[in-house]
Amino acid sequence: MQPSNFIQPDRRFFLRYGSLGAAALWVPGVFADELLLTPAQIEGPFYPDKLPLDTDNDLIVLNNALTPAVGTIAHVSGKVFDAKGRPVKNALVEIWQCDNAGAYLHSESDNKEKQDKNFQGFGRFLTGSTGEYYFRTIRPVSYPGRTPHIHYKVQVGNKVSLVTQCYIKGHPGNEKDGPWRSLKNPKDRELITVAFDPLKGSKWGEVAARFDLFLNHTPELPG
Repeated sequence: MQPSNFIQPDRRFFLRYGSLGAAALWVPGVFADELLLTPAQIEGPFYPDKLPLDTDNDLIVLNNALTPAVGTIAHVSGKVFDAKGRPVKNALVEIWQCDNAGAYLHSESDNKEKQDKNFQGFGRFLTGSTGEYYFRTIRPVSYPGRTPHIHYKVQVGNKVSLVTQCYIKGHPGNEKDGPWRSLKNPKDRELITVAFDPLKGSKWGEVAARFDLFLNHTPELPG
């Protein structure tokens, strides 16, 4: 069953972006031992302490509201793979991030008085048969002490399989960011740092990013 208020992603979007990125990181079978696993990151203090009524994968528009969130629209997609490089079906992918003013959907968030009431701030997506997920959100922004990032949590069955963060490739704030710098291996940093490229043909300056998630185990799901 898909989460409530689920928005079916445009199939053309997956055909365009879904085949990029993953092939360069893994090869099934004989090369499975060389799989590059997504490094874990701290959950942080601002996972929503009260979930919004709308928790679908479109963070730009709340329910049937007419006013969209402030910020550069970003299409963020990818796939979830297990430790053997196989796509994971029915993995619940959650994201949360601050709005364009730097405020989280949390009672103790900084800059709360400027919070964008039209930004959902949190979303969920249940992966399909090929492990794919998709969110429409805003391009992450920085706030005091942190470089732009999107928080991720992946749950398979009743188990939280991964908590990590996604960063913008080439952003100057990365080198000063504590959680990003905590990864001493440059390859680990590369795995969670992706390009937010202009979306070809967009009239509104939208961007798109590809962030594949590789779990460090092989989930066992009921057949």
